[in-house]
Amino acid sequence: MGKYTKEDIIRIVKEEEIEFIRLQFTDIFGQLKNVAIPGSQIEKALNNQVAIDGSSIEGFTRIHESDQYLYPDLDTFTMLRWKPNEGKVARIICDVYNPDGTPFIGDPRGALHRALKRAADMGYSFNVGPECEFFMFETDEKGRPTTNTNDEAGYFDLGIIDHGGKIRREISLALQDMGFEIEASHHEGAPGQHEIDFKYADALTAADNILTFKFVVKSIAQKNGLHATFMPKPVFGIAGSGMHTNMSLFKDGKNVFFDENGERKLSREAYSFIAGILDHVKAITAVANPLINSYKRLVPGYEAPCYLAWSASNRSALVRIPSARGKSTRVELRSPDPSCNPYLTLAMCLNAGLDGIERGLTPPDEITENIYDMDAKSRRKHGIEDLPGSLEEALEYLKADKLMMDTLGEHISSQYIAGKEAECHEYRTRVSNWEIAKYMIAY
Repeated sequence: MGKYTKEDIIRIVKEEEIEFIRLQFTDIFGQLKNVAIPGSQIEKALNNQVAIDGSSIEGFTRIHESDQYLYPDLDTFTMLRWKPNEGKVARIICDVYNPDGTPFIGDPRGALHRALKRAADMGYSFNVGPECEFFMFETDEKGRPTTNTNDEAGYFDLGIIDHGGKIRREISLALQDMGFEIEASHHEGAPGQHEIDFKYADALTAADNILTFKFVVKSIAQKNGLHATFMPKPVFGIAGSGMHTNMSLFKDGKNVFFDENGERKLSREAYSFIAGILDHVKAITAVANPLINSYKRLVPGYEAPCYLAWSASNRSALVRIPSARGKSTRVELRSPDPSCNPYLTLAMCLNAGLDGIERGLTPPDEITENIYDMDAKSRRKHGIEDLPGSLEEALEYLKADKLMMDTLGEHISSQYIAGKEAECHEYRTRVSNWEIAKYMIAY
């Protein structure tokens, strides 16, 4: 039973005198898109009659096959109450369909639907708890973002030096008003860096929540004259922003990763899930870390995971098992960053873990030492491989991984790879400020 029926939403729109409804969806690169309709058109929208030009959306369709339709997910209807000067506004997240009523194969939300169906066919439901970090920067006189923060706070510092605390509270209250259960809010390690944690949910809701979270953070920061960014590494020499992703499988209401009698109280399925993630993570990295800039975060020295290893406690490992057990037993993948498309990232993680379970894979030995302190020889001795060091390298691993390519589907995988390879080519041909400072005078 869903939260809302069509009749519920029509009634709320009329009673609340909602003036506009944002019908939201994403492109394959995780950019949130929307069509705004007046409240008078809500019945048309709920009858799946709002069309978009797919040829204008990056990675969607070609010009001669451009018509597509938005199918609202009724349970995602919510008010956007922080926009008092725009009249009352609501939003609904939509799936994208073809004119013949079939799901559009290039819709990222559809890729997650497919992975979740595979899990359901195996008897599993998939829960996810993301930890999204972000920066807030000052803007210049023209409203353009700078890298100035007017903030010297560090981990968990108080409001005396944490100048973003007031805005974090405003963001948290807005999210709570939209149905989020906020668990914690705090300053992160770098100046101007923040984290707001919200409760885990089923994977589709979690992916929707990640995009909603980013939308709300950016909107409220802008309202306060700041620019919020989920760019993984906006400033050289300080920590970047990650999106640690906590995952668990349930069957018949029980967490299948927990085994009271298992080693570390983990089940055979948990170990196989970990092994599946490690087996496919190099390909996953191409989507979970989708920017050239992502790989400037995934370097030693800033607490970002760079090496393929797992541990029940060690935070230098790529995959960590937090200490909680019972229903809270979970696998934490620490490499994704918040610039990723959450639908595609979670679909790939799920299918990788399920592949490990289906094949009965066993992970390598747990690494309890601090991997950051190991040299290359020590890592080789422990059998620890590196994550891809660049987007180009990660794309090659993606191309070679049939399961991950199939998870994306032919349409998304081909369009995604083409777009990212073009991005890499553009980066290679640009001349950076670093090059000017390094070489202009010397040569």
